[in-house]
Amino acid sequence: MNILKLLDKLSNDKFFTTEASRLDAITNMSSMGKKAAVASVPLGLGTMMSATPKEEALQRQNTGTTFFKTVLTDALQLALVLEYLENEYYSMGLSASGLIPNADRPVFMQISKHESAHVNFLKSTLTSLGVTPGTKPTFDFTANGNFSPFTDYNQFLILAQAFEDTGVRAYKGQAGNVISNKVVLQAALQIHSVEARHASQVRRMRANKGWIELANGGNMPAATNPVYAGEDNINQAGYNTSNTFGAAAGSAAFDEILTGNDASTIASLFIV
Repeated sequence: MNILKLLDKLSNDKFFTTEASRLDAITNMSSMGKKAAVASVPLGLGTMMSATPKEEALQRQNTGTTFFKTVLTDALQLALVLEYLENEYYSMGLSASGLIPNADRPVFMQISKHESAHVNFLKSTLTSLGVTPGTKPTFDFTANGNFSPFTDYNQFLILAQAFEDTGVRAYKGQAGNVISNKVVLQAALQIHSVEARHASQVRRMRANKGWIELANGGNMPAATNPVYAGEDNINQAGYNTSNTFGAAAGSAAFDEILTGNDASTIASLFIV
């Protein structure tokens, strides 16, 4: 499947109009079980009408298993696209002669190793689930001539921060989609925390704070605004987080998710 089609598919809020929305599953996990049950009706209605109670239960169980596997593997495919992007970006940056100062190279060499490990893990996991991992897209990190990250170190750092912050929020946004597999969920959370450390490190290399306050990524160009949209949220589970320390600190205490639609919009800018 063309990777842009995959991203568009994942980002469509109505993709599961009769089988439950992937994005609903991300943002409202309490109703996932109900939606999965509803999904079994149109998929197995013909055979379930004449099935015995035991057969009906098995059919519903199998349908639910298929549903969760599809949600899980699609989430992993999306994560793989983002990891492909980061891995390729750092590899090209490290190969660009004279781009990264010697003092900073060890940082990006280590980050590059992390991203490579993430790619290998996701590909191995998808294969173990019986799914062919998506192929690496062709990337254009100039975004059709709008950036020069491999000749301008400042721009390299800007995009590195944007990519890392995108990855952090996207992993949180997909957490609900991998919850059916505890082993994968644990690994995804482990990757998420590493991506967060990458983001904080790169932000500090740009003389920014190590965290996001409101929707301000910290001295970032307007083109990166979608990466930080929604980070100014100060209400968490009905609690106004700005009550004690103000809006900036309240928003910084809780990082927000990035939906599949937002992730596809950002990633597609750099995919040919």
